[in-house]
Amino acid sequence: MPDAELIDGQIDLGGILLGPETPVNIIDLGGLGRPPVRDGDVDQPSMDGAFAGLDYYASRQVQIDAAIKIPGDPEACEAFLATMIDAYDDQAVRLSGGVGIPLRIKRRGRPVKRLTGRVRRLDPEYGQVKHGYMPIDLEFVAQDPVFYADTEMVTEIPLGWLTGGGFAAPVTAPIFVQDGAIAADRPGWVHNSGTGNAWPVIRVTGPCATVTITNVETGRSLSLPTLDLDAAQWIEIDTRPGYRTVLDQNGGNVAMSPGSRIDLFSLPPGQSEMRWTAYDNTNTARLRLTWRDAYIAL
Repeated sequence: MPDAELIDGQIDLGGILLGPETPVNIIDLGGLGRPPVRDGDVDQPSMDGAFAGLDYYASRQVQIDAAIKIPGDPEACEAFLATMIDAYDDQAVRLSGGVGIPLRIKRRGRPVKRLTGRVRRLDPEYGQVKHGYMPIDLEFVAQDPVFYADTEMVTEIPLGWLTGGGFAAPVTAPIFVQDGAIAADRPGWVHNSGTGNAWPVIRVTGPCATVTITNVETGRSLSLPTLDLDAAQWIEIDTRPGYRTVLDQNGGNVAMSPGSRIDLFSLPPGQSEMRWTAYDNTNTARLRLTWRDAYIAL
């Protein structure tokens, strides 16, 4: 089901629209600035001050001060509240580690951006519900504090065949063309238009074997030296925070080399060159990257 179009001031919390042109007034939003920091500061021994250590962002806590407003219809207020509670009780999310729901936000004059996390609080106040007015206190916690673009970006990179990237004139014999015994190497380009590191989901579809994927800009590589895929078989490397899995089409784990760090395989802001190598004598294997541009600020 496609995401709903948002207008200025609206938010989409797990498929339920809040804000203008909905039964819920948004009074205030908190937690949208700089996320909390887990600092590594250490007091200086026998002297004033402290040594500044590494700063890591903690989970982002978004507070939503809102009210269900359906004048003269307390039953409708109660029904809307029940709809929200039911929506945020999805056991496929609640009982699965690392899985969350989206919080999509449209600020005035800004593009829609999203967080992924869970509703941690939903408290109503019943004092004025008889008038069709019910304040609610919502808290949403995003494990990854970075904002992401609402639209996914996708690029597909085939394997190359010609050594050195092509021919240079004048062409003289002998001419060398790769066959299935040599790992083909094909560059591709991805662009993260945001200001933070984006995390791709990478799918390799066979037939191919002995795959290595390299981000030239960061120098990071993911290597699967024992991988051997038949046609139509695939593996998926999910580098996103909270997921970070390497699975085949049956949901089984796939072995990677010890030096392959999916928790560090990000797409920095700007353009990155991606290269991948594999053995494929059919030239039909494909690598597909899917990502959302990442932003530090909303």
